[in-house]
Amino acid sequence: MTFDWVAGLVFFTALTASTAMGRYVAFKSPALREMRERNFEADGPKKKKKAYRDAIRINNRVGATQALTFYALVLPFFVSLELLPWWRYIVDVVAVLALYDLTYYGVHRFLFHGKLLRQIHALHHQARTPTYVDSLYVHPVETLIGQGLFQGSIVVVALISGGPLNVVAMLVATQIFINAGTLNHVWVDLPRFPYKWLEFLTTGHAAHHVDMNQGNYCQVTLLFDWLFGTFEKPVVRSTP
Repeated sequence: MTFDWVAGLVFFTALTASTAMGRYVAFKSPALREMRERNFEADGPKKKKKAYRDAIRINNRVGATQALTFYALVLPFFVSLELLPWWRYIVDVVAVLALYDLTYYGVHRFLFHGKLLRQIHALHHQARTPTYVDSLYVHPVETLIGQGLFQGSIVVVALISGGPLNVVAMLVATQIFINAGTLNHVWVDLPRFPYKWLEFLTTGHAAHHVDMNQGNYCQVTLLFDWLFGTFEKPVVRSTP
């Protein structure tokens, strides 16, 4: 594989633009705007605490540095602008996310909730009823590991497939990865249609935050929790 800086630049530009556009379009919905305002209201008292703000700032810096380094120096080896059959886009997105979710499940269950990294993960679990900002209240070591697992999944799938992956497919996979980590923690009270999937995602992870002994260790789906017997019934919260 060769270093395709053009593909890397296209990926980063498209990721930035799609993130901004996605937020603009999503919050045109009155229900989603109300959800955002309710979460921001609940986040206010947390962000007034200096220790909380400092932890988020450090974590954001570490996460951004790691992501930008990967996008600039590693990703261009494993993405291209070459057009592929339509089914390859779907397969590559599913393969990267499935590999990530499986490896994250293992790390989350056996390391973050095991003896080795339990104290590091306990910082994040101070949030028993998480809202939006709690997705950022994470120890930087945990962020490095989580992002590294996703980034490594791109590299592994590209190597197995025998060539670089299409930029569009990896853009979709990256957006799902980023937004799943955020949406897992938001408080929601949305109309059943078309937001039922969002409610299931966030209430499933809310069960995980009840204490340090719960299941639901996956991030993108709860597939591996179902398969390995660690699925916990979602917890619905009436107020944030």
